[in-house]
Amino acid sequence: MQCESVSLLSPITALQFVGDMLVSGEGASVNLYTLNSANGYERKLSCNVLQNYCVHGIKPWPLHVQTNSSRLAVFGAKGLIVLELESCAREPKLQRIGQLHELHDWIWDLQWLESDCESDLYFGLALGHNSVVLCDYKARRTLREVHCDVKCILYSACFVGHNWDELILISGTVFNQLVLWRMEGPTNEDGRVQTERRISGHSGVIFSIHYLEKNGVLASASDDRSIRLWEVGNLHQALNGGDGEVDSVQCLLRLYGHQSRVWSVRLMEDRIISIGEDSACIVWSYDGDIIDCFKGHKGRSVRALAVNEDKGWLVTGGADSGIRLWKIQGKKAEGMAIIQLKCGEICKRGTPKALTLADPTLLLVLTDAGSIYSYCLASGQWKLIMEDASYQSYGLLAVRRLGNGCVVCAVGNIDGWVKIFTLSEPVEMLENRVHQGKVHSLGWASQEGQSPDECHLFSSGADGIMIWRVVSCKGDRVVSVAEKCRYLLPLCKHRWHTSVVFLSEAHLLVCGDRRGSLLLYSCAGRDRDKQQRLSEGSVDVVVSDDTAGGYRQGRFLPGSPGIVSQPDCEGPLSILPGLHGKLGVTSVLFHDGFIYSTGRDGYYRQLTVEDKKLKLLRSQRTCKGMDWLERLLATPEGDLLVLGFHSTNFVLWNAKTSEKLLCIPCGGGHRSWSYCNSPTNEFFAYIKSGDIFICQGNSGDCSRTVIKECMHGRELTCVRFVKRLESSAAGPISIMATGSEDTTVNILAVYESSGHVSKLTTVDDHISSVRTIAVTGSCRAGNGDSSSSVLFSAGGRAELQSYCLLIRHVDGGAPLSCQVEHLASHRLAEDWEHKKNRHRMLKMDPETRYMSIVVVDTEANFRTASISLCHFLAAACSDGSVRLFLVDECKRKIILLAESFYHQRCVLKLQTFTFQPTTRGRRVFLCSAATDGRIVFWDISGTIEKAKMATTLPEGGCRPWVLEVPCLVLNAHQCGVNGLHIRCLDPGRYLLASGGDDNAVRVWTIAVRAAGSEDSAASVEASEEQYVDAGVSVRVTEGPRVDSAHAAHVTGVKVLSPRLLASVSIDQRLTHWELSDRGLCFLDSTCCHVADVADMENWKGANSGTHLYALCGHGLQILRYQQVEKNSLTTQTPNTGDWKQKEKLMETPSSSDGMYGETELESLF
Repeated sequence: MQCESVSLLSPITALQFVGDMLVSGEGASVNLYTLNSANGYERKLSCNVLQNYCVHGIKPWPLHVQTNSSRLAVFGAKGLIVLELESCAREPKLQRIGQLHELHDWIWDLQWLESDCESDLYFGLALGHNSVVLCDYKARRTLREVHCDVKCILYSACFVGHNWDELILISGTVFNQLVLWRMEGPTNEDGRVQTERRISGHSGVIFSIHYLEKNGVLASASDDRSIRLWEVGNLHQALNGGDGEVDSVQCLLRLYGHQSRVWSVRLMEDRIISIGEDSACIVWSYDGDIIDCFKGHKGRSVRALAVNEDKGWLVTGGADSGIRLWKIQGKKAEGMAIIQLKCGEICKRGTPKALTLADPTLLLVLTDAGSIYSYCLASGQWKLIMEDASYQSYGLLAVRRLGNGCVVCAVGNIDGWVKIFTLSEPVEMLENRVHQGKVHSLGWASQEGQSPDECHLFSSGADGIMIWRVVSCKGDRVVSVAEKCRYLLPLCKHRWHTSVVFLSEAHLLVCGDRRGSLLLYSCAGRDRDKQQRLSEGSVDVVVSDDTAGGYRQGRFLPGSPGIVSQPDCEGPLSILPGLHGKLGVTSVLFHDGFIYSTGRDGYYRQLTVEDKKLKLLRSQRTCKGMDWLERLLATPEGDLLVLGFHSTNFVLWNAKTSEKLLCIPCGGGHRSWSYCNSPTNEFFAYIKSGDIFICQGNSGDCSRTVIKECMHGRELTCVRFVKRLESSAAGPISIMATGSEDTTVNILAVYESSGHVSKLTTVDDHISSVRTIAVTGSCRAGNGDSSSSVLFSAGGRAELQSYCLLIRHVDGGAPLSCQVEHLASHRLAEDWEHKKNRHRMLKMDPETRYMSIVVVDTEANFRTASISLCHFLAAACSDGSVRLFLVDECKRKIILLAESFYHQRCVLKLQTFTFQPTTRGRRVFLCSAATDGRIVFWDISGTIEKAKMATTLPEGGCRPWVLEVPCLVLNAHQCGVNGLHIRCLDPGRYLLASGGDDNAVRVWTIAVRAAGSEDSAASVEASEEQYVDAGVSVRVTEGPRVDSAHAAHVTGVKVLSPRLLASVSIDQRLTHWELSDRGLCFLDSTCCHVADVADMENWKGANSGTHLYALCGHGLQILRYQQVEKNSLTTQTPNTGDWKQKEKLMETPSSSDGMYGETELESLF
């Protein structure tokens, strides 16, 4: 048997710069990333170097020798190894020097020591109980070990010096002190080295120490959330009269800025860097000021830190397995520079009411006196564009720069007039009355393939009519305005549009209105309609010699040749009413084939068009408290940026990395504002207290570079295999779903050949932790390049979510992608609120959690009068119940069908199996396991048939049905059962395996026969349980067991074949067992690098006999297990515990006992 690691996503525990490359420690492996690649930052290689130890430190050889290779000392826990990195070749190489050296205690710090011979490798190693070892690495022996007189465990250590005779250790003790002692210092009567200095001041243990010899400053980071700087001077000079008492070392600075524990601190010549449990990396000055604060990691911790002072680079590694590169600023980061324009001195009459940024160099302002001014951001010059008293008091301003460079302005007033002109020729304007009453909305829209001299203007009035006009320019003047179409908006109190976007295909446009609705209109056939209207009377306003006089006056009156009567209005093809609530839709964007909308309800939504109907796919939120979303921007890389307001602050939010890119205190969104960016700069302008403020910043900063993508911010709770794809270039690709305590579900693509893991998308609709996931095939059919699956996720607050995953993969074409469509959601608390006579019922506990869910295999794609295509889903709940749901995929709803509180204890796991008799209908069984160690069998066939035949289901406040009484109960374990799996051997015969918190693994066989058959009439033995009803007989026979299968709780078991079983435990061991006539025999055990393993998933590999595992906990690891031929298996004597029926069970049984013999096992294997 061979088991190898394919990929590992774990907390980043060590980082080190080596030239233009970065070395990271993840689990027992070191990964090498190139930082100067033209293709971006990429991982070049990965190598397991510490076997079963976790990497905690990487130290390069301190001697600066001009060679193409570098030596690295990698240590963690009790292991140490030296590596040689060759970077001269096209592909870097990493080679081990010697073998792994193991010590008797944990290593806290390592120092390379000078020697007469360059080939010698000597180290000073600071160990966990305040001792130091002089290690000869090549000889693999300890030359000397010295102990400090302070007997305690350490939380940190820092070496000073490169020679043993001058070597100094600064220890961070459990007593909250810094202890300084020398290797060659005086000893006491016990032979322990006496302490030279003790420095006190922290109120918590010390996690990190760093000494900057040039400044004579010592820094310490502590559990008390502080960083302290101590003036210790030159430590190479012995302290005269040092007696080991508490030293009165001057504390230069006390730095408080982290919201939680501080893990590490580094000193630079003019900066101090710290990282902490709050996932923040703070850059300080030596004056105690915060220069910068980098927040880009998810979850609770930034664990690793590396600094390249020459290039001003700072790299952080988090518990989310992500690596980020930041640029250290040369001065204090003051955010965006805010400039107050003091336009009152320029605008003699009126105050600013509306503004817009035409581009990063030009600002246009409309005053309440009807004047429009332009402001050049480069020169700081104001210019009056136009004045018109009819636009005073109320006016709307819309500006668009065309492809030919011309800036076109549109202004609307309270009487329904709209004026259109170019910025360079404002006198030659065009004005007409397009609405009866106030112009409520005015905006531009771009259409794919439009001429660079054209732009599209949409306006809405109080009559609920939205008019689409095309403005054509020639040179610097408007030459024509053609009305294309009029659209009728739905009846509502606030009846005007807020935004419009053209779709690239099907001649459609999408409009958002003030009521919060999204509307789909057709713009096909507009040329035909235009020709028809032209025959009745032109709707175009064209500048010609005949109308030149009216044009020069800037206004056409109703009834003139340029204005005609209203044509018929077109209604919407599809409406999603009130999608964003009563505060309205704020923007609509068409990007990458999908429609995105934002609103003041705090959501941005993703939609698509199917059969000329709008279809909602997903609803997503940004950061907590950001309830006012105004706009979405698409970056060149394809990321989405969300513009909105968090309280009184303007916020720019990156939807992919979930971080704030910009935060400006502007006073809130109830004001005129505008945002514009370029590859190098970004600008935000707003009106406050009657004046204009402009904020300018640098958007070309590389301080937010992602080297390795972040995954989950908290520990993973579940993992499920979705499907397998084949790629001629990348090899087999496994699609997986992971759930976490951080309330998110990630869809991952695992490239089995390279080990690369790519995050396709993230689902973050849960309000509490995600505890369990189930996946099944979708009732919908995908096209040739895509396939669909249904994903169910459940967890805290009794919340259940359902999604459709559309995975697109074109071999050699577009990159792999996953589109998520939200189907339905369900919460027991909300379900209880709708129940009738709920005052007579006990309220559902809001802390109820779904512990496990499983899709019941019932061939559920059926239709009745009340049910369309659907799935049945069973859930194990923490309140002691087993619940059965019906998920209607087409109607997008989840119905609680039935429940039972038989267990009266937290139910942990569920499994299901089906039996198809030859004479009667399909029988569906459910298997549940609880914290009391019992495994219960349910026959739920009656409930499912009842749901199929029922004309009405228990919904709309009706109480759910009562689930059938359990048919069998097994006393399997002494306590909770966290591992449960059932495998079908052949029709009517199944293998059940379980693993419990008592560290045991047990196996049963299940035989299902039609009632009345000869098999079902056989006598029941002591080791068997039997259930018989009118249609079926179920017999469960006790099989082998191993009481001490693991050293800790068993959290997962899988039956791989009739003779092979796998189990995983908190002890970080993946163990394989052979099921033979001698019981469960140990085959092999592999150490995994995921702490606190919570779940295990298994699927078949590309080759025969290959199994792939996904283990999740504090990280995610993919393992490949190669199964060899039976004659090469080597087994050990099994620990069978209390299995009394071993010999009887493994004999060749009669046809009535439902068990199988050794001969059958071999043939099935």
